[in-house]
Amino acid sequence: MTPRSFKDTISRITDRVVEEMQAWTSRPLEPVYAAVVVDAINVKVRDGQVANRPVYAAIGVDLEGHKDILGMWFGDGGGESAKFWMVVLSELRNRGVADVFFLVCDGLKGLPDSVNAVWPATIVQTCLIHLIRNSFRFASRKCWDELSRDLKPIYTAVNAEAAAAALDDLHAKWGARYPAIIRLWRNAWEEFIPFLDYDVEIRKILCSTNAIESLNARYRRAVKARGHFPTEQAAMKCLYLVTRSLDPKGTGQTRWATRWLSRPGAQCRHYCRSVSQGRSPNRACAFQRTRLSTVSCSEVSFAGRGWGSCRPGIGNG
Repeated sequence: MTPRSFKDTISRITDRVVEEMQAWTSRPLEPVYAAVVVDAINVKVRDGQVANRPVYAAIGVDLEGHKDILGMWFGDGGGESAKFWMVVLSELRNRGVADVFFLVCDGLKGLPDSVNAVWPATIVQTCLIHLIRNSFRFASRKCWDELSRDLKPIYTAVNAEAAAAALDDLHAKWGARYPAIIRLWRNAWEEFIPFLDYDVEIRKILCSTNAIESLNARYRRAVKARGHFPTEQAAMKCLYLVTRSLDPKGTGQTRWATRWLSRPGAQCRHYCRSVSQGRSPNRACAFQRTRLSTVSCSEVSFAGRGWGSCRPGIGNG
């Protein structure tokens, strides 16, 4: 094969990937998702000079427990911003997502306002792992073990009231020495406490962005192997091919669905009770979610809708 014919072959393959990627990024989505997990990573792109560009990603879990990558978006500037998340979430709504029960994020400032502008009744949950990690940044390393023990009663509390009492105890012990840690938790409090209304099994899923961190690790591995990309499209093609290769046999999807709903009976009763009351599943949410009353109990009965099943395809890893 001559160099010219080899270059032509690469171009044809590349063009086919671009067409497929464009169809994937504009495909219709489910009308309702039980949870959407969002995050962004930085990718180096050479645009005059090499610079970091944020790539935004979102994973959705539908009412049957199927996990799917909803899309990827190249952002503006050199870092993640709530303003661009507004653009992303608006696009998801335009692609058919009418409602999201929970949106789990890393605590980016301004993101809850962007979420509520698109889906007013969505419950925003801040990642617990990020809160704990950021707490350690304000403390001396020699205090980490003791601080970790004192933080645990907050996120393992039986309810929000008990968590608030544990935070007061933390303030009494560490407030004078590390006031920034107390401010960190109090500023994130409204987005931290929603998961405390649920059973331990549900808390494990809602309390962190681990669902998307594993995806980001795959992306970072692919990006690191290439260093930087000549164009934005080249970077997107690389990340899309990584997405395509995830979980080809569907075993990861089955494992996820089983872990996402380890107590189907309890969750079925919880959601059916919420639907019958026409309210959000979160007791702390004051919004009347009348549109939930249009969903039948069979639609939210997770035990009867195949929550351990596998749906093979792109992005189910």
